[in-house]
Order: sequence, then structure tokens, then C-alpha cells
Amino acid sequence: LTQNMLMLRFANPIFSAFFNRHYISNIQITFKEPFGTEGRGGYFDSYGIIRDVIQNHLAQVRGRVCIHFACVCVCVCVCVKTLRVGQCMRCRITAADYLKSRRVCVGRGAGGGRQGQPGYLDDPTVNPGSRTPTFAAVRVFVRNERWDGVPIIIKAGKALNERLAAVRIQLRTPPASIFGPLDHMRNELVVRFQPGEAIYAKMVVKKPGLEMDFEMSELDLSYPERYKGVVIPDAYERLILDCIRGDQQHFVRRDELRAAWAIFTPLLHAIDAGAVPLHPYPYGAR
Repeated sequence: LTQNMLMLRFANPIFSAFFNRHYISNIQITFKEPFGTEGRGGYFDSYGIIRDVIQNHLAQVRGRVCIHFACVCVCVCVCVKTLRVGQCMRCRITAADYLKSRRVCVGRGAGGGRQGQPGYLDDPTVNPGSRTPTFAAVRVFVRNERWDGVPIIIKAGKALNERLAAVRIQLRTPPASIFGPLDHMRNELVVRFQPGEAIYAKMVVKKPGLEMDFEMSELDLSYPERYKGVVIPDAYERLILDCIRGDQQHFVRRDELRAAWAIFTPLLHAIDAGAVPLHPYPYGAR
């Protein structure tokens, strides 16, 4: 479904028309795991959640969401355009920018919760004085004409309440409506990578019945239901095939990697120095 982000936008005018700051209120990229390090603490403690998934995997997803083409989509063009998104994001961002504008929240699993699971520091392979976060939420912006002012919230964590990887694009509330206030009824486009690949759109519809009442409903494309019997290849299967074919669009170039590190390195240094507070959260938190 990561590949489908490009197909969804650039092959369907109904979606591509509103992918800009005039219609989109915010973009949320979420990665949640319902388990902790489970004996892998020694490895994880050297990296943390930001280096593990946010700086690389989720940053690539962000690039696919915000990418813009003025030419034919080929693998080289994907790399170049993704790089430009990263370069627009890193404009002189410092640790102070993250902290003063409240653009970051990091936490560490404290255990407990309903399941009574151990916390991150209870893992014997973890350094007792570790400051490694197991959860992070970062708010970033793309400084260009298309996306300026639209917050992109990237969230990832371990020992949370569910397994989920998804992109949620929330549209702005209409400035006026003949049906009354729609403040809590925003249109949304959601692409869920796991579990159960799906694409669905939330919209306001009329309730069944005689009265002119409205409610939120969904247009749902669930891949396991729509494509029964079709084998959806694993992500690594596709990457190996891309290597054989020489297709580079799903691999990070050196300049893309530098742009991604330029965004998050100041924050990582601030966390390591103790300038960013680590908030404890119970096992199974949202």
C-alpha cells in the first residue's frame, strides 16, 4: 500500500485535487506495536524509536504523501522529488525549535497497565541509566508553496494498545454549511498498511429515515475482502524483486539519507543530553 500512495494521488483526480494546504488540515503517520523489546533491549537501547522507524521508514512514507510531480513518474523522479520534500522540511531546524514550539513528545514504557507487563528498564539487557525513548511524536512542516502550514504528525511507539501502521489525512472543516455546524465531522482519507491492508474515506452522509439528519460514514476498500484469493507479497519480497529489476524508487539515496538525518539529528542530540523530558506511559497505552 505504500506504492499505492502514488497511484491513489496521481491516477485519481478526485484525490489529487485536494492534496494541498488549502484543503488539508493535518497529516498523521502512525506506527504502533502492542509489545515491548522482549529481550531485544540491548539492541534497541543503542537506537531508540526515532532511529529505528521514524528517521527512515516513516520519513519515507512522509515523502510519498507530500511528493509532487510535474513529469512522468519514473524511479529517478521519485527519488529526486522525495529528496526535495526532505530538503524543504529541514530548513534550519534545531533542538530549540522542537522544544520551544512543543513539536515533540517522547516517552518510555513504564510497564504495568492492564496486563501487568514489565517496563522498558525492567529488561535485563537494557542499561539502567538509559534515556532511550520507546515512544515519540514529532510535528514537522514542509516549507513549500503546496504544504506550508500543514502539520505532519509522525507517531511511533512500542508497548501500545494495538498493532497499526497507517496514514490519516484530515481535511479542513467547511467554513459554512447549510446543514449546521460540522466541526467534529471532518472528511478523512486513511491508508492502513497493517493489520489488514485497507483504504477508506470518511464522509458526512444522510442518516436513513425521514428526517434530514447526518452522520459520519465510510467508503471502504479492504484488500482481504475485495481481493480474495490474491496473494499480497511481503514488503521484503517486493524489495528483492526491485533489486533484480534495477528499480530504485523504494530505496533511499545518499542525499535523501542526509536530508532525513538533518531533520532528526538535533532532536536526538537533545534527547541524549537530557534536554527533552521522557514521559512514562503504561503498557497498552494509546
